[in-house]
Amino acid sequence: MTIILGIDPGLRITGYGVICKYHDQLSYLNSGNIRTDTAADLSVRLQLIYKGITDIIKRYSPDSVAIEQIFIAKNFNSAMKLSHARGAALSAIANLGLPVFEYAARKVKHTVVGVGNADKRQVQYMVCTLMNLQIKIPQDAADALAIAITHCYCNMKNS
Repeated sequence: MTIILGIDPGLRITGYGVICKYHDQLSYLNSGNIRTDTAADLSVRLQLIYKGITDIIKRYSPDSVAIEQIFIAKNFNSAMKLSHARGAALSAIANLGLPVFEYAARKVKHTVVGVGNADKRQVQYMVCTLMNLQIKIPQDAADALAIAITHCYCNMKNS
């Protein structure tokens, strides 16, 4: 049995998803969002992300973590905010000694939906379908689950 934590980093909302891989079967364990107050100082927001990821890792003891790769954004400020959030998450992961794997957004969308330019609703729908969920998962959490699913599928092919 392998537990994978997927992370969709964002300064306002960082999504997370925890799944279990047993043989070739995937099952849903948990998902959610780490939200930060946009009025708070950057350092406080990054501390919340760091602490949130640390708490999730300690609660679920994942074997590995999958996170979305940084992409070149059209808006420089948005890219910087994403980089800060991603750095806080990566620091938490590294501090706890877990292996981390990175996946491009297009790769995640292609793996889960079948097309690399799928929108968030399509990813959300397919994650719920693949995980056999009867509840609607928030989009950032669904993106994180999609990243974890991608990690599992990439490793299934390589093992």
